Amino acid sequence: MTASLSAAAAGFGTGLSLIVAIGSQNAFVLRQGVRRHAVLAVVGICALSDVLLIALGVGGVGAVVVAWPGALTAIGWIGGAFLLGYGALAARRVFRPGGALRTEGESEGSVRRAVLTCLALTWLNPHVYLDTVFLLGSVAADRGPLRWTFGFGAALASLCWFAALGFGARLLGRFLTRPAAWRVLDGLIAATMIALGVTLVAGTT
Repeated sequence: MTASLSAAAAGFGTGLSLIVAIGSQNAFVLRQGVRRHAVLAVVGICALSDVLLIALGVGGVGAVVVAWPGALTAIGWIGGAFLLGYGALAARRVFRPGGALRTEGESEGSVRRAVLTCLALTWLNPHVYLDTVFLLGSVAADRGPLRWTFGFGAALASLCWFAALGFGARLLGRFLTRPAAWRVLDGLIAATMIALGVTLVAGTT
């Protein structure tokens, strides 16, 4: 039991250390949480995607994918272009007036867009594969028979983080009811997205 708890705790700590860093996915979850829009769907997509990718890594898929390096190159180009486009849209919002926080319900089409954007930010980001499939998978392999316990701890860390980020972000709503504050948040998101997009594209050349 002690060994299992130790493996799970190690997985939780390792997983948390990888996903807490500010990135495109976290920035999007934060924005949706502040807006109180499609939060459950976005949090669910991020957490379940991580669970699946961690399971693939623990199961050894990472070693197989390494044999085809072209896969990460293709994802890097597509993901980089997507991040640059999304960053440009966020930058555009910075210079547009009337960007105050809105908390009222939005249309089904808008929810669909939020879901599709979240899926793209998750599955078109090579860093997600590097962190979950390759890095966590390789660390879990060192745990031998307890690798799945380690993976469970990492998956639990992902669920806790995204739930806290998405549902806890609404506490910032009071401070983001002013257009100026909202534009600062969009500016940070734009800088993050564009920087990551440039990094991904540069890394594939």
